[in-house]
Parts: sequence; structure tokens; C-alpha cells
Amino acid sequence: MEFLMSIDFWTGLLLIVGIDLILAGDNAIVIALAARRVPKNQQKKAILWGSMGAVAVRALATLVVVWLLKVPGLHFIGGLLLVWIAYKLLADDKDHSHIKAENSLLGAVRTIIIADALMGLDNVLAVAGAAHGSYLLVILGLIISVPMIMGGSTIFLKLMNRYSWIIYAGSAILAFTAGKMLTSEPLIDQFFSDLPLMKWILIIIMIIAVLLLGKRTNDKVKRYRQTA
Repeated sequence: MEFLMSIDFWTGLLLIVGIDLILAGDNAIVIALAARRVPKNQQKKAILWGSMGAVAVRALATLVVVWLLKVPGLHFIGGLLLVWIAYKLLADDKDHSHIKAENSLLGAVRTIIIADALMGLDNVLAVAGAAHGSYLLVILGLIISVPMIMGGSTIFLKLMNRYSWIIYAGSAILAFTAGKMLTSEPLIDQFFSDLPLMKWILIIIMIIAVLLLGKRTNDKVKRYRQTA
């Protein structure tokens, strides 16, 4: 039980829960769109079973990615992908028009699971990176965050739409996770072990760059919409 006294363990757990909550907005949208045409007396069942199925698929995918990230070189590639995901969280207006509303309970459950699996790369990669090879952290993170997501994802989505700083905080968390992934790549880990200050300078620069580029893109989009 020594891991319970580890700062890295608790930091990783907090990162995973934070990532799950920040990226929960899309879950709320997918669930709402897929279940909106199901008879009202079956909507709660569609949401429950669809969410449970989506979580099971995502958990399995995350555990697989945690294992894959142990392969030399993939940690670095995963970190680069996560930098892009952190930027896109700020700069991308996600289109959910492809989510088909279903009339039946089974159809809605199937749509929720498939749509969540297709859209869940960001969550899977981010959680796997934050876990740093620990399957226990992935499982604990899911146990803690899933009830919060299922019970409050719609509320959290409204908060994100109202308070833009929450999105920026989420992007910073993803950029921080990406930085840790990049600097812990086995092929270059020794370099940063010898120069720990360089590691944190790189992570801070990465966070600032992602936030500034994302804000710049958002400002351009706003100006374009105002003049259109």
C-alpha cells in the first residue's frame, strides 16, 4: 500500500478524474442526441445502458493503450497527439450532426456506445498518458469519475458553455499530461532525468503555447463570425 503515500499516484488520479470531467461534455451531447427520440419511459434505460456500455468499451480501450504506451517510441507519439488534442479542445467547434437519434431502446444504446467509441480517442489517450503505466489508476479514475459524469455531465456542459475558463483549464491539463508523456519517453527519459529543470520548462512552454494558439484561433473565428 506504499503507493497510497506517493505524490505521483495522487497527482495521476487527480489528472485522470479532471480529464474525464473536462471531456465529459461530449458524452452529454452524444447521450442526449441518441436518446431524444426514444419513448420517455425508456429514455432513462437508454441513457443508463448506453453509458455503461460506452464506459466498458472506453475502459478496455484505455487499458490496451496503457499497455501499448510501454512500447519505446509510442509514448512520444502519444504525447504529440495529445498536444494536438489539447489545442483542438480550444479551437474546434465539434459537429455532432452525424449522431443519429434512434426510436428504439436497443438502437439508442447501440448509437451511444458506437458514437462514444469513435469520439473517445482524446479521453482514452489522455487518461492512458496520465496513468503512466498503472492499470490501478485507470480503474480508480473510472470508479470515481463515471458516477460524476453520468450524474452531472449535462450540468458540467452548461458550466463549460457559460464559463470559458473551464475549457482553458481542461486544455492546460491535457497539455500538462502531454508534456509529461513526452518527457517520460524511455528513449529520451535519461536526458530529462539529468536535467529535471529542463523538463518542467518544456512542460510550461507547451502549456502556454497551446493556450495562446487556441485563444488566437478562437479570436479569429469570433472576428470572422462578427463580420460574416
